[in-house]
Amino acid sequence: MKDKKLLIIDDDVDILSAARLFLKRHFEEVVIEKNPEKIPFLLNNYEFDLILLDMNFTQDVNTGREGFQWLDRILDLKPKSKVVLFTAYGDVEMAVKAIKLGAKDFVLKPWDNDKLLNTLKGALGEETEEKITGPNLLIGESDAMKAVMETMQRVAQTDANILILGENGTGKDLMAQALHQNSGRKEEPFIRVDLAAIPDTLVESELFGHIKGSFTDAREDRKGKFEEAHKGTLFLDEIGNLSLPIQSKLLTVLQNRQVSRVGENKERKVDFRLISATNSPIFEESTNGKFRQDLLYRINTISLEMPPLRERGNDIILLGEHFLELYAAKYNRPLDGLSHALKKEMLRNPWPGNVRELQHAIERAVILSRNNKLEVEDVFGNVSRMKASTNAELKSYDLEEMEKKLITKALKQFNGNISDAAKELGLSRAALYRRIEKYEI
Repeated sequence: MKDKKLLIIDDDVDILSAARLFLKRHFEEVVIEKNPEKIPFLLNNYEFDLILLDMNFTQDVNTGREGFQWLDRILDLKPKSKVVLFTAYGDVEMAVKAIKLGAKDFVLKPWDNDKLLNTLKGALGEETEEKITGPNLLIGESDAMKAVMETMQRVAQTDANILILGENGTGKDLMAQALHQNSGRKEEPFIRVDLAAIPDTLVESELFGHIKGSFTDAREDRKGKFEEAHKGTLFLDEIGNLSLPIQSKLLTVLQNRQVSRVGENKERKVDFRLISATNSPIFEESTNGKFRQDLLYRINTISLEMPPLRERGNDIILLGEHFLELYAAKYNRPLDGLSHALKKEMLRNPWPGNVRELQHAIERAVILSRNNKLEVEDVFGNVSRMKASTNAELKSYDLEEMEKKLITKALKQFNGNISDAAKELGLSRAALYRRIEKYEI
């Protein structure tokens, strides 16, 4: 993106400064503007390859109405503009409306730098593959990890469809990337689609693409993920979330290797390797009609099951030390390892959020620690108190009851902030939203 020009519009000067500081390393030029009223002048006098637009300005701080209005104005002035919307108050409904109105994508504040960069690259139509070194990121010496890595190495070079199973946070996405990086398609695109994060109304357009005018506000032709993954790998994360009608269309694509964009009859040939993942009981769902059995057979030529962290023994320590080194460097904190007491506690902890929970716990501890080694209280302070309080209230060991209690406690602890609660629990925002809906919290 070194030859691209970016315009950022946000009425928060701190946001503008932080975004510009990070993104100026990746763009030729980053222009920042606090006042959205200057948008027409900027667009009429300068050319921008991409626009990052806040959705909530001072007049209307949480509905996104102003952002939608300015998005519409931008696309009226420059119909081919590529706009990514930026908000601290986003939710699924706003994301649906934003993309239907012509936005390329949607970013929530506070942002993760890597995810922000990948989103902007995707909006520009550039390669968004995360570069990895195959199995090196799948750290572990336990028998369980050795077994799954051995299978991965054997099947990676084939074009067999792979189904990755495992609990949230076990590293299914990293396994998918390792399969791609060890395959004959490694120089081609790796396209990841998080089906849990895409509203049902947008899934078809996201996967199959659409043509201009095929639905309200479809302002231009757009490739779907099948086409984007041509010659490469398509990774469908949380495939159990697909509705039955989309499952049927996916099955047709896998059988015929052709895809039609929404709104047209033309068949386009596609060549991709499919990797799917789910944390749902997909085999059970295939017997009760929630997931098509014929599709399950298609996506499940080979299955890999990621072991939960609690079954990986000393891998917990290896991963903890890896994350400590990573975040100590990132935040410039001179920390000298994990204390002996912390290691013992880490091995005793059940880690319901798996590797993702451990990663977030170590990152938080690195930021907050005042010691030269990470101690038990650095990693487990708030979490231990929350779990102890929850367990005291439980009348049984019912897992769903425990999960509901933990989620309720986390939401109270962070005053309803979904991002912070999800991070504390080791879940993605989408996964936490699903549980909130499930338990009617």
